[in-house]
Amino acid sequence: MFRGGVVAAACPGLIVAGLRGGSGKTFLTMSLVSYWGAMGRWVVTFKKGPDYIDAAWLAMASGRPCYNLDPYLMSPEQILASYARRTEAAQVAVVEGNRGLFDGVDEHGTYSTAELAKLLGLPVVVVLDVTKTTRTAAAMVLGLRALDPELPIAGVVLNQVGNPRHESILRKSVERYGGVAVLGALPRLRDLGLPERHLGLVPPPEKRDAKGILERAAELVSHYVDVEALWELALKHTRCIPQVHLYRAKRQASKSGAKLGVIRDSAFHFYYPENLEALADEGLQLVEIDALKHSGLPKVDGLYMGGGFPEMFASALADNQGLRREIRSMVLDGLPVYAECGGLMYLGEGIRAQGRSYPMVGALPLWTEFTDRPQGHGYTALEAVEENPFIPKGDLLKGHEFHYSRVVSLDESKVRFAFSVKRGRGLDGHRDGILKENVLASYTHLHAASCEDWAFRVAECAKARKASAERLALKALP
Repeated sequence: MFRGGVVAAACPGLIVAGLRGGSGKTFLTMSLVSYWGAMGRWVVTFKKGPDYIDAAWLAMASGRPCYNLDPYLMSPEQILASYARRTEAAQVAVVEGNRGLFDGVDEHGTYSTAELAKLLGLPVVVVLDVTKTTRTAAAMVLGLRALDPELPIAGVVLNQVGNPRHESILRKSVERYGGVAVLGALPRLRDLGLPERHLGLVPPPEKRDAKGILERAAELVSHYVDVEALWELALKHTRCIPQVHLYRAKRQASKSGAKLGVIRDSAFHFYYPENLEALADEGLQLVEIDALKHSGLPKVDGLYMGGGFPEMFASALADNQGLRREIRSMVLDGLPVYAECGGLMYLGEGIRAQGRSYPMVGALPLWTEFTDRPQGHGYTALEAVEENPFIPKGDLLKGHEFHYSRVVSLDESKVRFAFSVKRGRGLDGHRDGILKENVLASYTHLHAASCEDWAFRVAECAKARKASAERLALKALP
């Protein structure tokens, strides 16, 4: 799938990192990108890790898709290939890290933001939460530099600064003792309209004023951060890396005209752009469907149902009886459907949330319940142990899960299970991937890079469905 060889200059850029989750990385990143975009600069964004929500804010800020770079889900070659492909026409790339700079899956920091920075050869700008801190901030910076002297920490942006005196002490301490330039100092900002839910921000589709939030953020960052110094910092850090070319489809994609419905709206919006591109590269025509507004199912040859927050829209989803009935009927007729997390919940008989029960599609014999605590959170590793339409039996695949729901009733006599869980929670700590008819519904989210056959097999199912329908239509002719 990959070939390397020539050495070429990578697109310049920088990585925005922090000492922990919730330190202000997303705010700074989306503010910078929004500000530079308003100036007409071509910026491409990436999110380190499997996160959908931060990536959605960065995509809105840049006006272009935000791609994920995840060392757990992707090989180094795939990361370099994706970075090279997405930034061909860009002036600068901005990568938002996740969690703390050195946080990985073990004591060595495996899969951390720091390791990604070194792989890409990008400088790191650290957002430092300085709440109730002065000179200790310099010790934090010194610790970051000492832990990995090879990591290029190029600047610091202070966050949660109390007043001008606080800022002055911090700047002098960090620059004198930490040895790193302070490139901005954000005060304690309030009323920006950026509420949080669970472990992150509320997604943009749920915020009517999302664009206004970005405009205000861009204006604020221009007052408190040296945006031009950061731009120049990004531009001057270009190094030569092996140029890797990515061929998303291993086979020649046929122009079959097969259509894949994608349920995409405020309730279901967790889709990696790489996944959608991989499906299109296989010759599929993607048709977006709004489960909250569309009363019926358009003519499609398969369905892709991503995650989201269906529990927040359970009443509206339940009220759309026409679409629910039509999806159920098409599933019973053999329509191929691949569903993840929220999609699994929607395909079930119902959702229990906020003390009420809401009927859903009824294609799967299960009920899910929304809870106050995470039921699955983190990376997953699965083995395909049953034949299914989308993942070859015997394959080992990596993904991630993040769900506050759980299956509270399931008629196991009517379903099979595609996956054995090697890491993660899945449905019950042991199994994931409910199989019924031509449906595969899982709590695990897959990235196309982590399962190279997935897009091809989805496309083959849709094409087979289309061909079968055409044969039946021909037989019905007089």
